[in-house]
Amino acid sequence: MLTILLEAWVARRRGVAVYDIPDAITSLHHGLLSQVTNAFTKIATLGIYIAVYEAYRFTEWSMSSIPLWILALVLYDLCYYWAHRMYHEVNVMWASHVVHHSSEYYNLSTALRQTSTGALFGWVFYLPLAVLGIPWQMLVIVGLIDLLYQYWVHTELIGRMGVLDRILVTPSNHRVHHGQNDYCIDKNYGGILVLWDRLFGTFADERDDEKICYGIRKPLHSFSPIKGNLHYYADLWQMSRAAKGWRAKLGVWVAPPGGWTDEPIEHFEPRTFTRFDVQTPAPLRWYVALQSAVLVSFVSHFIGVAKGLDRGTAAVYALGILVTAVALGALLERFVWGKWLEQVRLLALGVSFAAVPQWFGFEAPLLLKGALLVLCVGSVVWLNRQAVAPANAVGVAA
Repeated sequence: MLTILLEAWVARRRGVAVYDIPDAITSLHHGLLSQVTNAFTKIATLGIYIAVYEAYRFTEWSMSSIPLWILALVLYDLCYYWAHRMYHEVNVMWASHVVHHSSEYYNLSTALRQTSTGALFGWVFYLPLAVLGIPWQMLVIVGLIDLLYQYWVHTELIGRMGVLDRILVTPSNHRVHHGQNDYCIDKNYGGILVLWDRLFGTFADERDDEKICYGIRKPLHSFSPIKGNLHYYADLWQMSRAAKGWRAKLGVWVAPPGGWTDEPIEHFEPRTFTRFDVQTPAPLRWYVALQSAVLVSFVSHFIGVAKGLDRGTAAVYALGILVTAVALGALLERFVWGKWLEQVRLLALGVSFAAVPQWFGFEAPLLLKGALLVLCVGSVVWLNRQAVAPANAVGVAA
């Protein structure tokens, strides 16, 4: 969070509009919900890896060998390249990954905009590492290194980096990956090394004469985490229902997003691109930002205690987090029902947190219980005075 605030401050000092508060908050909500879903799925996916490792490995890698650690990271990055590429080139996988590309801004908060359905497919591409004999502990660590590396490249504030642009995934290379300009589509899939893209023919260099416009060709136009995660699945379902015959229906799900066709993709004109903007009033934006900061603490607690909770209790906690993200997203879009849902949520949270002896295993001090109750009741009163009414979304120049 500190790096995001620092980037926003530097961007403002430079007079560069790379942040939008509702968009950044939406990215945060997606990131939080992806962590919540991971708490339910990571044990299963890691368990599959361990089972394959135990049953089919050729050898066992030593975790004390530095060269093997480096090789494991390189091989993981190669697997990541192909997983990432398939997320773009197979419709049902794109339905999962599209949420990461749905922001029309490009900044560090965009890196947080992760899918909540990624566990459906991604684990398959790393099973070859189990067969090679890479222990699960090594897999987790090199995977974390690969993931953390990708965070810093989500920025417009760092320009070209010379020879590094030819070897590594850099901000310049990854900006191309997130662009919806014609030359950006399906390019630069690498995680750490852009050498994979050069090797497999998917590299494109950033152009100085054409501003990159971020987002997806069919704009999301929503701050809802549910719509962000599920909208393309819904599109595929409708297309498969309309298709004639089971082959065509199956083809909808496994075809590339553009379909099996030699036709060029529809031309995108950067000069006419506008960003989604609901013109959420400033007080409401900052209210949602405050409540999102509170939500971060609850998600952090959830992740910390999830292993010790039974499935039903964990599901109730996760549902509360989801309702919070949905309500706050609806407020950003100025939906009246969002205001009502948020008020009900606040009252339920404040009363239950103050009344129960333990909050999912956490014994809250009386002072914290009282402070949260005051915050919730005060927020309900404040919201009741706000004129939240639907507003037509307008575009702002990119």
